[in-house]
Amino acid sequence: MGGAVSAGEDNDDLIDNLKEAQYIRTEKVEQAFRAIDRGDYYLDGYRDSAYKDLAWKHGNIHLSAPCIYSEVMEALKLQPGLSFLNLGSGTGYLSTMVGLIIGPYGVNHGVELHKDVVEYARQKLDEFIKNSDSFDKFEFCEPVFVVGNCLEISADSHQYDRIYCGAGVQKDHENYMKVLLKIGGILVMPIEDQLTQITRTSQSMWESRNILAVSFAPLVQQSRAEGEKPDTVQLPPVTVRSLQDLSRVYIRRTLRNLANQDSQGNGMVQRVPHKRKRRRCRRRPINTYVFVGNQLIPQMVESEEEEHADEEQKEAVVEEEEERDIGDIEIIKQVNELREQILALPLPESLKAYLLYYREK
Repeated sequence: MGGAVSAGEDNDDLIDNLKEAQYIRTEKVEQAFRAIDRGDYYLDGYRDSAYKDLAWKHGNIHLSAPCIYSEVMEALKLQPGLSFLNLGSGTGYLSTMVGLIIGPYGVNHGVELHKDVVEYARQKLDEFIKNSDSFDKFEFCEPVFVVGNCLEISADSHQYDRIYCGAGVQKDHENYMKVLLKIGGILVMPIEDQLTQITRTSQSMWESRNILAVSFAPLVQQSRAEGEKPDTVQLPPVTVRSLQDLSRVYIRRTLRNLANQDSQGNGMVQRVPHKRKRRRCRRRPINTYVFVGNQLIPQMVESEEEEHADEEQKEAVVEEEEERDIGDIEIIKQVNELREQILALPLPESLKAYLLYYREK
């Protein structure tokens, strides 16, 4: 499923195409997509396919097409502080983007059938926290992943504000999914080949609308011998952050706001460069006149521009088609202002490391 938009050269190029095609329609969703590089969730050797609007699967690892994730993120109508459950959480790509929007006071849980995929998701989450500059630009709700079958969730589990199911749901499992949703909450899932948004309006009433025609592999039903008890999935507990952790969140927020104010006060507005348009080199014959004896005769003479036109055009395609055009805009070198603020504090190194989430850069 996918192929609705043109392939991109990189993550930003892909997001530009998704915006142009109206799959990404809100600023907060756009920021989340730009902050998480889709290519980082691909195995080595497969990254060239990351920026195509296509689903990708290798073994148990799977990523839906970017246009699907875009529609899901928009349909969830995410807000800070909400609780989110991802059924079939896979690589954690979607859960990580959601975490950037719901922030540190939200809840971010994922259930995935395959243990190796959960390990892969935890590895990618750790790499994002330790290495991505985007981590310091957002307040983040870290996803928690558990191994289990989405159809075997404990009956006494808590409910969520937002739920997404990343596998095809059969009609007889629809009510099972709805029960996990809080009143006023939104569930997005593929059912009967339609990506569907379901809003719970009361204890026993729901409103549904179809978003997009899709094709998903169905949820896997656990096979067991007659009389055998199912392996019930216990969702992660909803816990209150410790005072120490809340202090870290508040200190980082305060320093981030101060850095942003300083940048705006100094007029240091960083601009994203636009892609350079391909330059067209055209041949231009020049009308000149020459004397032959006593007569003035018009004659076509090739200009130097014409002589080098082919060579310039080849260079233009190779050198300029993939470059960014900085034009008259000065691009300011990116500096992690939050990190600089924390390192400048008169605090013990161990406390600075804690405030930095032990990031090394």
